[in-house]
Amino acid sequence: MRDQKSVNGMQRAELAKRTGCNLETVRYYEKAGLLPEPPRTARGYRSYDSAHERRLRFVLRARELGFSLDEVRALLRLADERDQPCAEASRLASVHLAGVQAKIADLRRMESVLQTTIAQCGDGARPDCPLIETLFREDDSRRKRGDPATRSKFIHR
Repeated sequence: MRDQKSVNGMQRAELAKRTGCNLETVRYYEKAGLLPEPPRTARGYRSYDSAHERRLRFVLRARELGFSLDEVRALLRLADERDQPCAEASRLASVHLAGVQAKIADLRRMESVLQTTIAQCGDGARPDCPLIETLFREDDSRRKRGDPATRSKFIHR
């Protein structure tokens, strides 16, 4: 477990090390406005404190959970307000959860198609390849949605 005691006067490299992220990640989140500009020492070095570390940990954890930068920004605004932000945070998280659940459903459909197609390949001795044929086939659900990623010119059945 990393040391969580109050820290003042950390340089960027130390902040990155303490939070387990890359130095460039700290820079990126600063430029994105997710971390406040730290004060500078007399020699011009950035001087981070435990509040910067806590906020960076928040950002990193939110990103691990798949929140977008805009969603993290919104959550940080709510955390900064401290005026009963739970209802709005819950709403943001619910919207994010719905997106995660949709992605999981998409992944399950992909898994099913791949499992079925791989099973059709059998021992791999077939002259035609069901996997390759499936990839050439147009996906009906995309065609119905008008998905521009659908390319039906080269369908082989």
